[in-house]
Amino acid sequence: MSRQIIRVTGEDRVEFLQGLVTNDIRRAPCWTALLTPQGKYLADFFVIPDGDALLIDVDARLAEDVTRRLSMYKLRSKVALEPVEMDVARGTGPAPEGAVTDPRDPAMGWRHYGASGDDGSDWDAIRVAHCIPETLVELVPNETFILEVGFERLNGVDFRKGCYVGQEVTARMKHKTELRKGLRTVAVDGPVDPGTPITRDGREVGRVHTQSGGRAIAYLRFDRMGEGMEADGVAVAAE
Repeated sequence: MSRQIIRVTGEDRVEFLQGLVTNDIRRAPCWTALLTPQGKYLADFFVIPDGDALLIDVDARLAEDVTRRLSMYKLRSKVALEPVEMDVARGTGPAPEGAVTDPRDPAMGWRHYGASGDDGSDWDAIRVAHCIPETLVELVPNETFILEVGFERLNGVDFRKGCYVGQEVTARMKHKTELRKGLRTVAVDGPVDPGTPITRDGREVGRVHTQSGGRAIAYLRFDRMGEGMEADGVAVAAE
């Protein structure tokens, strides 16, 4: 797990992030996302209160882009963004003092800032069992719509908080349309390369992503899924 911590300081820090991301920062710690104006995912991260600052805990591969994009919106806001060296530990066993419960799902355990280590939990198995998407695996910048990958179920979006970048599209998907595609946990009768298309009756139904113990997270078209699905000759069945 390679994470980068971005420290957000300044008297406008809460108001600044509140107008940009999908969740209510006033209720931090929380999990949230930064979207394009068209409502597509750019990055997901945790926001953790830390005294007179907020910590953004983001996948290190997206940290530079997140910092750049947030900086574009600073304008006259009294806010400063600074990458800091800070270890992040996580686990599912007894939580150490000062740890934060993972806001997505209790099964994801805790996160501890300023400490290092991992208790060896099988994170892929946990994510597959609870259909929890991962950055740059099921969550793809400029492609993913967050409601299709479970952000509402996983406490990653607040529909009462007011405007944020991409809010209009996200709210319309919530209130005016029925989701036709999304993530599901499926049974797979053998190993399949991530990204392999799932087909049924010769038509593509979706794609396989994270796998563990004969199960996988799959992105599916709901109107095409059903009996007889396969991925590169391996039987796939929705659970």
